[in-house]
Amino acid sequence: MSTPLTAIALSCTLKPSPSASSSDLLASQILEELATHGVTGEVARAVDSVISPGVEADMGGDDEWPALRTRILDADILVFVTPTWMGQHSSVAQRVLERLDAELGETDARGRPTLFDKVAIAGIVGNEDGAHHIAAILFQSLNDVGYTIPAQSSVYWNGEAMHTTDYKDLDEIPEKVKAALTTAAGNAAHLARALRDREYPIR
Repeated sequence: MSTPLTAIALSCTLKPSPSASSSDLLASQILEELATHGVTGEVARAVDSVISPGVEADMGGDDEWPALRTRILDADILVFVTPTWMGQHSSVAQRVLERLDAELGETDARGRPTLFDKVAIAGIVGNEDGAHHIAAILFQSLNDVGYTIPAQSSVYWNGEAMHTTDYKDLDEIPEKVKAALTTAAGNAAHLARALRDREYPIR
């Protein structure tokens, strides 16, 4: 644990602050587990920023994505959390993925893709099925733009269908979710540290 690591947990809830959010709660819990591996981080609620539609790093005008993008680029680990609506990831999550598409054409000072050597965890919460489908979309999209995906790094909770209980309403973390948190955080920290110490080769 000699190499310090950082994370940003991007919550893609539809609810602006200060509304309570299950996505924010799960994001915080993942960060807490990462902290046991020497990773420091913070939650950023995407909907609190003006994220203009588009696929460029800066869409101009009142676009606040550039500031959020800087925080994402500075972090070794991205924790990408979304609620489930109609079996899909949120519209906010889709907007973020579209903006990350710009990284396909961006490189660092050495000509390397901006998101190489960084890893991503997916978090999904909802009162309906769709977690595996959403994780597949998130992981493929994030891998496309350069993120490396650790083993078993999706953490999800599906409540009873058509029920009114949200993840944030639970009295404690369910055993299976706790196990997933432990595995995902441990594997992400391990992989991020390995990539920090030994980068992908320049081609």
